[in-house]
Amino acid sequence: VYTNNPYAGSFRGYGNLQATFAVEAHMDKLAEAIGMDPLEFRLKNAQEPGEVTGQGMTFRSCGFRQCLTTAATRSDYRRKHRENIARQKDPDPVKHGIGIASMLHVGGGAKIYPSDGCGTILKLDDFAHVTLITGASEIGQGSETVLAQLVCEELGLPMSAVTVVNNDTDITPWDVGVHASRTTFIAGNSAIGAAKKAKAKILAAAAKNHECAADELDLRGGHVIRAATGEPLVELARLMRSLHFSDKAELVMTTYYYEPPSKHQDKGFKGDVSAAYAWAAQVVEVEVDTATGIVKMTRVTGAHDVGRVLNRLGIEGQIEGGVVMGQGYALTENLMVEDGVVRNPNFRDYKLVTAPEIPEMDISFIESMDGEGPQGAKGVGEAPAICIAAATANAIYNATGVRIYELPFTPERVYRALVGKAEKPTLKPWQPA
Repeated sequence: VYTNNPYAGSFRGYGNLQATFAVEAHMDKLAEAIGMDPLEFRLKNAQEPGEVTGQGMTFRSCGFRQCLTTAATRSDYRRKHRENIARQKDPDPVKHGIGIASMLHVGGGAKIYPSDGCGTILKLDDFAHVTLITGASEIGQGSETVLAQLVCEELGLPMSAVTVVNNDTDITPWDVGVHASRTTFIAGNSAIGAAKKAKAKILAAAAKNHECAADELDLRGGHVIRAATGEPLVELARLMRSLHFSDKAELVMTTYYYEPPSKHQDKGFKGDVSAAYAWAAQVVEVEVDTATGIVKMTRVTGAHDVGRVLNRLGIEGQIEGGVVMGQGYALTENLMVEDGVVRNPNFRDYKLVTAPEIPEMDISFIESMDGEGPQGAKGVGEAPAICIAAATANAIYNATGVRIYELPFTPERVYRALVGKAEKPTLKPWQPA
């Protein structure tokens, strides 16, 4: 089929942004209908650890409640929400609003293909330098750093001792792809598995040399040590050379393939599709100029259940980038196609968020220590973008008393909604069919 229309591709959140926008706006409307604070309404319905949903998802770890309370407390949500409502009728055209929204997303891969696994090949040379060959691709998300870090901690080596090889299909093992917030969880577990196998080989050889049991030894600081006392027994590089150049030379090289314990959905779309699940709550604060319809996002306070923080600088960057992507989705980004012609085909007209528009951010991490994750971690790549639009919608409503049901919240759309606010949808009592 020939078409001059662009085809759709993947976007951070894979449909969850749209669903969350609807669900979280509805949550605020339900809370208002029964006279309950929006935060309290969410807390009453918050998922808990050990819960199994009707869809079959099992929440082995869950920091959702802590996400809600942390984001609300750090933003002073309840007080600001009340005060903004009281000031809606003030003559000042610039109104202030605050909105909260939350989300659930896969954090341990998503079994949508026959396999959701990742392979790793790990080699140690004569100087205890590690070559980590992973199936996981690096596209700027920081996976090279995290995978190297996990291997270093397992083998007791500095980061400078690890070289990561990826993105070369001639030599790298299988991986299903960089999507679904899966790389840290899936590739991380795979890298740890390969490192554990290498460690077992090393300790078995060292135990033989020192006439002790392998479980009495450990690796730390580039040495084989006695686990109980920390006493160094032999430099790891020296042991590597003795292994490689002996008459029974054995190259310390391992391979490992990790397949998560998730399940495929059945024909009814039920199943525990991810090995772990991630939660987040975000509070967005806005200024709405009712004379022009311009919405300015001033502050975002977020709390994310990440399982465990492996690299704070990396995860902060990941979340800050996701927030900005969510901001663009909420306020500016809209591909306009009319009569088969894209009307805004460049970045001048498409309106990406630029540095001056980025809000102040306050990010907190909830460490729920997932039992399946690498050192307890979960995936977090998509989470920060998912509920920004929903929280922004709730903030605009808090500022103006007008709820807008269509994205993005451009000045024209907001102004038209404010001018025609008498026509806004009203809540109707539910009646059985």
